[in-house]
Amino acid sequence: MIDMREKSEMVNINVQIAERQYPLKVLRGDEEKVQSAVKAVNEKIKEYQNTYSGKDKQDYVAMCLLDFAVEHKNLQSFTNDNSRLLEEKMKELEEVLSGPSK
Repeated sequence: MIDMREKSEMVNINVQIAERQYPLKVLRGDEEKVQSAVKAVNEKIKEYQNTYSGKDKQDYVAMCLLDFAVEHKNLQSFTNDNSRLLEEKMKELEEVLSGPSK
């Protein structure tokens, strides 16, 4: 949820994805991240256009969306695996630090 201070830091920007303009309202601090994400999306769309010619723009956008969704799921899985590993290592360390049981 956006608090009042963050609302005052909102800026209006226009981005172009697959040759369509979209007006957005984003936090000033996120503007660069949003522009970077837009660039990544357009590059991925261009990659699909070069690989699969003759498709509709909507097809390229859908393929791009699916690609990023799979990447997101893979990162979530990686993060969850790392969290479990970290918890196991922390328990091992706690056991070592607590010394032998009497």
